[in-house]
Amino acid sequence: MHQVMIHPSTYDTVRAAIDRAFDLFPQKLEDKKVVIKPNVLRGSEAAEGIVTHPAVLAAVVDKVQTMGPASIVVGDNPGLFSYGANEAAFEQTGLMAAARGFYRNIGLDAVSLPLHPDFMETVNVSRAIVEADIVISLPKFKTHGLTVMTGAIKNSYGILPGAQKARLHKIAGNPSRFHDLVVEVFKLRVPDLFIVDAVVGMEGNGPASPELREIGLILAADNAVAIDAVMAAMMGLDPGRLRFLQNAADAGLGSWKMADIRIDGKLKKIKNFKLPPLGGEAIQDNAVVQEMLESKTRLTPRADPDGCTACGTCVEQCPAQALSMPNDLPQADMDLCVTCFCCQEVCPEKAMVLQ
Repeated sequence: MHQVMIHPSTYDTVRAAIDRAFDLFPQKLEDKKVVIKPNVLRGSEAAEGIVTHPAVLAAVVDKVQTMGPASIVVGDNPGLFSYGANEAAFEQTGLMAAARGFYRNIGLDAVSLPLHPDFMETVNVSRAIVEADIVISLPKFKTHGLTVMTGAIKNSYGILPGAQKARLHKIAGNPSRFHDLVVEVFKLRVPDLFIVDAVVGMEGNGPASPELREIGLILAADNAVAIDAVMAAMMGLDPGRLRFLQNAADAGLGSWKMADIRIDGKLKKIKNFKLPPLGGEAIQDNAVVQEMLESKTRLTPRADPDGCTACGTCVEQCPAQALSMPNDLPQADMDLCVTCFCCQEVCPEKAMVLQ
């Protein structure tokens, strides 16, 4: 039997909900390496409702600090519109300040892990995520044009640095396979605790829709399938018809059946909640978005000879070891390059460009 907390909250009173979440789902954090991963789709203002609200992140960081961890890292790998701009995205959203000094650009160091061969043989995952003792995931209550909704499982797509996400979008090719893909990525490192920002949610054609919905709740669970099933039910969806939940359940990751989920609080369907207009294919059939995805998979890192000082930082930091320094100018081996854009972010001279 799974348990999901549904706790009334505003952003001003969110600490009470966070305390309740840790009471219901105890985490032994003393002397542990803890990573807190918000949902940072792209640089935006907090009021736009696109990312986990800074008040939620700050409350979680404050709570974790009281529990004696060995270290805390706050980080994410932003999506399509903020590739190569990790720090800027955190600054713009207000999440940098909310991280209380624990922010780290987790996209700069990655390890290669095997993925399902239907997609890619291996994929780079942020090292901080892989090596953490405890991962706390902070999804946002939102719709999504490909998966219908985005929650605990989909939030783990952000453990992949750089343009791998765009490349995998293209490889998946259609909504059904993308459902399969997000579960495969989620399985690479299943988080330990999920706390969903549903104080203000998003409806319509998410995950960056202007249509926000005052919900006034914080959700929490230690099982992603269960909390996503509850979110789906609140949106008026049948959880069993969401392919990614079916796949996750089949993989033994949890149950989407409401009979298997005990609710701490009150579960209510949100009246007249607007779902994506094309039933999960809004992104797939959007030519503009598809062209942007394609363009992100074609980018090649190149050094500006007028700005490069041949310091070698990009070569040293490249997680795929795809850069070399012939003639004092870095060059990328595109057979090895995973377009993570780490070289662009670490260059002290800002001389690496993407063309």
